[in-house]
Amino acid sequence: MNDHIEATKEIKTNKERLRIIIILAIPAVIENFFQTILGFVDTYFVSKIGLAEVSAVGVTNAVLAIYFALFMAIGVAANVRIANFLGANLPEKARHISQQSIVLAVLFGLFTGVVTIFFANPLLKVMGIEAEVLEAGSLYFRIVGIPSIFMSLMFVISAILRGAGDTKSPMKVSIIINIINALLDYVLIFGFLIIPGMGIVGAALATVISRIVGSILLFYFVSRTKGLAFRKEYWKLDKQHLMELSSLGAPAAGERLVMRAGQIVYFGFVVALGTNAFAAHQIAGNVEVFSYMIGYGFSTAATILVGKEIGAGNLDEAKKYARLSVILSFTAMTILGLVLFFFGEWASGFFTEDQDVIENIGIALKISGVFQPFLAVLLILTGVFQGANNTKFPMYLTAIGMWAIRTVLVYVLGIKLGWGLAGVWIAIGIDIAVRAIVLVVQFQRNKWMALDKAPEAESHCHPQTSKENMSGCANNY
Repeated sequence: MNDHIEATKEIKTNKERLRIIIILAIPAVIENFFQTILGFVDTYFVSKIGLAEVSAVGVTNAVLAIYFALFMAIGVAANVRIANFLGANLPEKARHISQQSIVLAVLFGLFTGVVTIFFANPLLKVMGIEAEVLEAGSLYFRIVGIPSIFMSLMFVISAILRGAGDTKSPMKVSIIINIINALLDYVLIFGFLIIPGMGIVGAALATVISRIVGSILLFYFVSRTKGLAFRKEYWKLDKQHLMELSSLGAPAAGERLVMRAGQIVYFGFVVALGTNAFAAHQIAGNVEVFSYMIGYGFSTAATILVGKEIGAGNLDEAKKYARLSVILSFTAMTILGLVLFFFGEWASGFFTEDQDVIENIGIALKISGVFQPFLAVLLILTGVFQGANNTKFPMYLTAIGMWAIRTVLVYVLGIKLGWGLAGVWIAIGIDIAVRAIVLVVQFQRNKWMALDKAPEAESHCHPQTSKENMSGCANNY
């Protein structure tokens, strides 16, 4: 386990806590940066083929996001449980559950691959896209979706390493595969020497090859991690550990599936605005996502630290880490919001020369910039709740926000009132703001832990626990 995390019990000052958060967060931020670059580079190269291809990749990724939801849920469960077990000084349980999560990742990866084989076209048709976009999207979807086992392995093994406090190895893998992807994008999309240009097929193949390499590297890093090195007997399906992963991961999967299902619906509304509007929406999303790298980086650190402290029974310490993580992310993403507001339209010029599309992108990013502070709070507190084994509340909140707020407002503002893409992004911002405020209220009311799901939960209610947390032990929050 990471030495910095092992030392947290002796930490007494906020300055020292901030240092620990930053040490864990920076590699995760860098990893997210390079993952963002991956989407940025893909979109850049594909945009040189045509706007229809940009839309095809965007629509495909919207459907693939449902797959990602399943894989990320397994990763969330593995991350939290490993942090909990290591914090509770139960290293063998951490090792066992890490291998069981990999087994689960393989099973889900194979399942989604089969789904892609038989349902690629019907899933894309749900989006209501034009025939030209459907043809390109179906081709791209099959190539990247059938071998989705490699997506699954990358999500889950990265989460395993982070749960053990290792944010550097996933960062290294992210850097390597992004370099590979960028080189392969150029060669396979446009051709080089004897290699013919393959257009959107080349973009898909570059992505798949990069994921295969990433999976192999992550396996290597786990096998070299003290306390997580594989044991042959732990590959056998274990009902108890699978139930632990499922009980914690199911709500996380539900949260993401609810979000992605709603996203598909409101994407349909954006598609109704026209191919150019949808292309602008996709490009704006690929520019805006740079701001997420900070939020997800600090969210990763918060989940690890909160999970570890919960496992060790240090509930007050867990809350201090949560608060400091929110403050750091809020500050950083507010600055990034200003960058999006003032320079977003300029950045869109790298993707297209169409002035209408550029103008739409600029409007979308100005709106996004305004809501960045709320997004920071939402991302960090979601990670905090998950680290505290409370995956259900974020799921319920996401369901309400996505369906009762975002999807409804996208239709009302974007379509009904004719505000176009501006209405879409305002609706997204309102949803983010409402959910962030609700999470803050729950956190302040100490309704953010699920101690009954933590390992050795009874040991948390000891005489040294503060009054505030003793009531939490009684009520299981």
